[in-house]
Amino acid sequence: MKDGIQAYNNVLDLIGNTPLIKLNRITASMEGSFYAKVEAFNPGHSSKDRIALHILENAEAKGILKPGDTIIETTSGNTGFSVAMVSILKGYQCILAVSSKSSADKIDMLKTMGAQVHVCPAHVAADDPRSYYEVAKRLHEEIKGSIYINQYFNELNIEAHYATTGPEIWEQTQGKITHLVACSGTGGTISGTARYLKEQNSDIQIIGIDAYGSVLQKFHETGKLDKDEIYPYRIEGLGKNLIPSATDFATIDRFVKVTDGDSAHTAREIAKTEGLFVGYTSGAALQGIKQLDEENTFDKDSVVVVIFPDHGSRYMSKIYNDKWMEEQGFFDADSEEVPAVQYIK
Repeated sequence: MKDGIQAYNNVLDLIGNTPLIKLNRITASMEGSFYAKVEAFNPGHSSKDRIALHILENAEAKGILKPGDTIIETTSGNTGFSVAMVSILKGYQCILAVSSKSSADKIDMLKTMGAQVHVCPAHVAADDPRSYYEVAKRLHEEIKGSIYINQYFNELNIEAHYATTGPEIWEQTQGKITHLVACSGTGGTISGTARYLKEQNSDIQIIGIDAYGSVLQKFHETGKLDKDEIYPYRIEGLGKNLIPSATDFATIDRFVKVTDGDSAHTAREIAKTEGLFVGYTSGAALQGIKQLDEENTFDKDSVVVVIFPDHGSRYMSKIYNDKWMEEQGFFDADSEEVPAVQYIK
């Protein structure tokens, strides 16, 4: 604040300290109390703001990053947006390798933020030269003065959430949290948050949400990567066809798998019941809670925190688009959801 003007220096000052919001209507039939950690309140509208700022400032402090350098990253969209946003304010170039599964909305936003975007086929093996992992590695090798963040294998991904998300949730619940439910993609969010919370109270149950078509749940249960588990799915930023070292499986008590269709409908239900316009993975996380409730996981004393990772505006061409939903077969004769727009001629 200068000369009495109450203003932030720039948008980076707004990262973190996102609100915890009680869920009321969508959880009305469930036992326990349910709260959403709504990460869309970050300036970049997702939890990935936390890791982008933490990783880049760490690299600056170590002298790895210098003015005019280039940041390279793999992303399903959210991390890329956050990295691009931080890069703008810190004076770096930004190149992103993006999965073709990412929504058109996300890709357009990345270009708007000045990033150079390479869209890579989603349904290829992780070691295929066309995969976004390999494209990012190649670009890093070719471009002098570049760093590759590599969020899937970067311990700082976990550290960012250990330092911020975990303490925030502990303080916001006054230490009363009994369950944390969070989607697992790179694993940084759930692992860092869980690591902090488990240090405060080892009895807190940490439940990861995985997708059908992903290898994470089976790896957690068996310690083996089963390639037979891998097949295409639609949810972005959830699950993996490899095992990220940014996932600390020891901090996670169990995984629950959810379907593309159920997760899409639940995201739309969150908007219509709680007035929270959230993304696809938020729907997946709450769908996991629904399934856990059916297993009688919670009781009247449960205090459940679910992380909603991003904003619904990034999925206007997907789950919030009736035509897309219909094309995926997510609307059927038994669906309670019908298009709400009527055109008068």
